[in-house]
Amino acid sequence: MKTLGHWLASPWYRSAAAVVVGALPVLAFPAPSLWWFAYVALVPWILLACGAPTGRRAAYDGWCGGFGFMFAMHHWLLPNLHVFTFVIAALLGALWAPWGWLVRRLLGGVPSRGRVVAALAVLPAAWLVIELIRSWHALGGPWGVLGASQWQVGAALRLASVGGVWLLSLLLVAVNVAVAVLVALRRARLPAVAAVVTVAAVGSAAWVWSPRPQTDERVRIAVVQPGVVAGPASADRRFDREERLTRELAGRDVDLIVWGESSVGFDLGARPDLARRLAALSRETGAELLVNVDARRSDRPGIFKSSVLVGPEGLTGDRYDKMRLVPFGEYIPARSLLGWATSVGKAAGEDRMRGTRQVVMDAGGGLRIGPMVCFETAFPDMSRTLAEDGADVLLTQSSTSTFQQSWAPAQHASIAALRAAETGRPMVHATLTGVSAVYGPDGGRTGPWLGTDTSAAHVYDVPLAHGTTPYVRFGDRVPQAALLTVAAWCAAEVLRVRRRSRSPRAPHARTAHGSPTRPGR
Repeated sequence: MKTLGHWLASPWYRSAAAVVVGALPVLAFPAPSLWWFAYVALVPWILLACGAPTGRRAAYDGWCGGFGFMFAMHHWLLPNLHVFTFVIAALLGALWAPWGWLVRRLLGGVPSRGRVVAALAVLPAAWLVIELIRSWHALGGPWGVLGASQWQVGAALRLASVGGVWLLSLLLVAVNVAVAVLVALRRARLPAVAAVVTVAAVGSAAWVWSPRPQTDERVRIAVVQPGVVAGPASADRRFDREERLTRELAGRDVDLIVWGESSVGFDLGARPDLARRLAALSRETGAELLVNVDARRSDRPGIFKSSVLVGPEGLTGDRYDKMRLVPFGEYIPARSLLGWATSVGKAAGEDRMRGTRQVVMDAGGGLRIGPMVCFETAFPDMSRTLAEDGADVLLTQSSTSTFQQSWAPAQHASIAALRAAETGRPMVHATLTGVSAVYGPDGGRTGPWLGTDTSAAHVYDVPLAHGTTPYVRFGDRVPQAALLTVAAWCAAEVLRVRRRSRSPRAPHARTAHGSPTRPGR
């Protein structure tokens, strides 16, 4: 019978195994939502790279594992991007090739206690550097950051208020490395146990001493989710349904009404009739409306996705144009080179135009709102900027109707919990077709989710909080520390290699017959 080691000796079987173990962390995210699995999900991948016969093979294990992770995380893109989904996963997966090499370098063979201690610090930091690199919006943004799997864990959300989602990722990888050491390197159990105890101590300290959001009042915010509207004249019929659902809110003492992304398919400057209908809804309900216009603008060239505030007198003049567009969905990066993606999938035929700045709007009654559009909520810096600029409530208008029956809607809705916890501000995630959700300033869920099978207008009592979280005050100190850690290790390795190359070699001894031999032979 062939053993596991025999199978892994084959490059093809080993590559397949790396893809499978690399994909395991996705089970910690919605829809499976096995959040606890994130604490051990990387262990098989780490053990595989540790046992690689060469550094090059370990780097390849890292690449294959990264491909598996990225493909599993974005598999719902297949119906739209088809074969290009594999290309994206392979390109992003290459970021983990150095990480695979580093795993073997620090933990391969029979590592000394010093190498194990270094691994417990350097490997989590290196993972975080990878997440930081792929968080660049041109590479698709930080979708599937490991720490985001802890969106429903109260202690983890408290940690996010201190160091953002980055701190969660760092600690999760540290625990995974420690568990891998406990499994494979019994002689190095002491540093591994110390790492686990340290993570537990950090979590406990954050729970006890991190400031809790002080809620002092509430506002009533309604989310209008029309559900799927497809076929001919869908933009007109969707507007009609949203209008009907919004009228149901009359007399319910609502402070703000939010429609989802692309809820208005026409430029309101070119369609004053629609602007008048929206103003009438504001008068009927006694609340201002935040709608989202996805159309070619009449006052400047190009198609924009814009959050537009409408009051009882019409357009208030407050407008936010989406800044970070979805690669391939809303624009093609390097279109001259990658434009062929439109021929194999439903990639953007025309690039959307970008906004230039974030906006905090006055929604009446002293309520200040900070809008974002779609996957902009995946970027921690955008919500942090809005909180710094004085937003009382963070809002996102989204539409995942293209991926209605996949894990994408639930994954997107879960991200808002992290942004709320990081900033200490409530977060409203309003969509066209689900999942819509609202979270309080601590990241805890407020009211029900509106699922992908729901067409409704729901009112949420949203608690407001004031003050500043450590993450908003100090920013991305954790990623910066990770960069310094990796840089320091690289510098130490360079110095070590130089010292070894400069050290004098022992002279060769000669035998009685005059032939050279090395000492100790």
